[in-house]
Formats: sequence, structure tokens, C-alpha cells
Amino acid sequence: MNPITKQFQYGQHTVTLETGAMARQATGAVLASMDDTTVLVTVVAKKEAKEGQDFFPLTVNYQERTYAAGKIPGGFFKREGSPSENETLTCRLIDRQIRPLFPEAFNNEV
Repeated sequence: MNPITKQFQYGQHTVTLETGAMARQATGAVLASMDDTTVLVTVVAKKEAKEGQDFFPLTVNYQERTYAAGKIPGGFFKREGSPSENETLTCRLIDRQIRPLFPEAFNNEV
């Protein structure tokens, strides 16, 4: 698949959206950039819902990588561990914003 790149102006900023180059095993992936900030957004969805499932299983993972900003965790633990409270709250915020965008009868795991 050939990468697709689109750019548009958002106020004084140029936003760049790229797809087709990264995370090819995901159902969909977009690399969004604006100024010095870049975000990789991916989605993986099952093609069919489980039989007898009457709810919408949506899982949101949000990770801030400190080493991307040039910060390495100090002390004994050099790796990034469990999500921070801010990351957990951001996951909940994203979930609450995108959940209503799915059709009412959509019960596939996302």
C-alpha cells in the first residue's frame, strides 16, 4: 500500500495526516503531526461480534513516552512502568468522546 499524506491549515498551524506507512497490521492507522507534536493513532477491530454479546467492548490505550521528549526515567527503574494517573484519565476521556460515534448495534470488540 502506498502511503497517503494530506495537509491542511488549522489556524496558524499546518496539520499533516499520513497513513499506509506505519502499523500495517492494525485495522487502521494515522500518523498526525502539528508543529513539534506527532501522534500515532491506531485501531484494531474484530470483523464480527461474539455471539450473545450485548455490549460494546471498547478499549483505549494512551501512552506518553517520556523518552520521546528526551527524558529518561531516573533512579532504579529505567523503564516506563504502569500508566500514570494522567494517562488513565486521558484514556477515560478519549473513551467517552468516541463511544457515541459508533452505531448503537455495533458490538464488535475494538
